Amino acid sequence: METSSELLSSPTAPAYKRVLIKLSGEALMGEKGYGIDPAVVRSVALQVKAVVALGVETAIVVGGGNIFRGLAASANGMDRTTADTVGMMATVMNALTLQDSLEKVGLMTRVQTAIEMSKVAEPFIRRRAIRHLEKGRVVIFAGGTGNPYFSTDTGAALRAAEINADIILKATKVDGVYTSDPMKDASAVRYERISYMDVIKQELKVMDTTAISLCMENFIPILVFKLEDGCMQRAILGEPVGTIVGGSHE
Repeated sequence: METSSELLSSPTAPAYKRVLIKLSGEALMGEKGYGIDPAVVRSVALQVKAVVALGVETAIVVGGGNIFRGLAASANGMDRTTADTVGMMATVMNALTLQDSLEKVGLMTRVQTAIEMSKVAEPFIRRRAIRHLEKGRVVIFAGGTGNPYFSTDTGAALRAAEINADIILKATKVDGVYTSDPMKDASAVRYERISYMDVIKQELKVMDTTAISLCMENFIPILVFKLEDGCMQRAILGEPVGTIVGGSHE
């Protein structure tokens, strides 16, 4: 398989001008049961570099589930607001780690957080974020929405709407959206395209309902694809990778 560095020279024009990449915290831990795998983070950084090399304005939202899951902690008796706040802090840790790796491969970056912490990152300011993107900087949005009871999926949908992203690229462990969990059901069939409403009605685990609804209201398509070398750039080039959820046709 080609590596991200080999794909950098592709002459094909990108299908999108501005994208938001949604990464789960779990994606950064690789095969580890907890924390961050530096090799995985570097692989992600190289894939992002391949996207930026195409001239695409790139924003990222990263989760924190590899470090702390607020919903799980709440289920075990922790106050939900406190648990979600700790979870939002975990996303900042992941964002700073990803920022370091992106800069090591030669990209300019900014981290913006919904929870103000001026010693390590900028506060989220929409106009400033857009200006960074226009200057070719990768903007990493951390801290979710800054509010409890909202997931980082919803944070990604919100930021995508605010920056007028053409699409959300949701990187996962599987190569798209299936009729059921392909890890458990061998007969599961992958969709090439599915509507927002069908995702909600069938309770497919693409994003939570709030995030899907926000994308539907703002006509933001979601491309669900497998996070492996080359797929992110192929998605940007408009190749048939993963599953498209919704879009302006609805």
